[in-house]
Amino acid sequence: MAWFRRKDSEEPRRKIVIAEGLWIKCDSCKEIVYRAEVERAGRVCPKCRYPFRISARERIALLVDAGSFEEHQAGLATGDPLGFKDTKRYRDRVRAARQKTGIEEAVVCGLARIGDFPVVLSVFEFGFLGGSMGSVVGEKLTRAVELAVAKHLPVIIVSASGGARMQEGILSLMQMAKTSAALERLGANGLPYLSVLTDPTTGGVTASFAMLGDVIIAEPRALIGFAGPRVIAETIRQPLPEGFQRSEFLLEHGQIDLIVERYDLKETLRRILAFFADQPSRAR
Repeated sequence: MAWFRRKDSEEPRRKIVIAEGLWIKCDSCKEIVYRAEVERAGRVCPKCRYPFRISARERIALLVDAGSFEEHQAGLATGDPLGFKDTKRYRDRVRAARQKTGIEEAVVCGLARIGDFPVVLSVFEFGFLGGSMGSVVGEKLTRAVELAVAKHLPVIIVSASGGARMQEGILSLMQMAKTSAALERLGANGLPYLSVLTDPTTGGVTASFAMLGDVIIAEPRALIGFAGPRVIAETIRQPLPEGFQRSEFLLEHGQIDLIVERYDLKETLRRILAFFADQPSRAR
């Protein structure tokens, strides 16, 4: 971006250049903030503390002990069971999402350590088709839980999703029951499940595994719910309460357990893992 100013005909033209990308606009407070400050704060607005959306890889780097993440099931790839097409073919949308994000599907799963406690960690990538849950996402989550049962480890799932992936129809909706059943087996083995909700966590993900945690944690101001607030308002034909479906509203109404700032999340998870490590499995 450049502006030009000329005082008179003799003075040479002077060019002032503003470097691109140094400033960004906060989605919440609408302030223009210095990008370096946002990055130093873990992609959090320095003005209003709103957490910007981050990729699955960035999230993993913030949460786990350095060098401890070992990805599993990375090679599972989505098919096109319905031969679905709207304005684009489903397979073309998936291909574009892979190129955009550099991963095969909307969730990254693996083994990691948090504060030296071993865990099975699954993190959603909202940039991959809105973090939607199709057959492969459900399969990866289920295998992650089965790995936790086999290794007797706790499970952490960090959700960022628009819900079930409608391009796969009923096969996508079946993943709600599949993942919930896997977590039931985890609980039957006395192993804890920590659910972390980020902006947004909606649809079939909220209606299944995301709200089944032994401890449910959310980032500040995260949108959490099944249908969107506009759909609900149009359906019931009534105005919704202030802050409806935001994490602060859900905490006030007993739907979640904690709201934790992004930079405090790793330490919070470490403390919860330490608590569970000190409890006999039967007591959980």
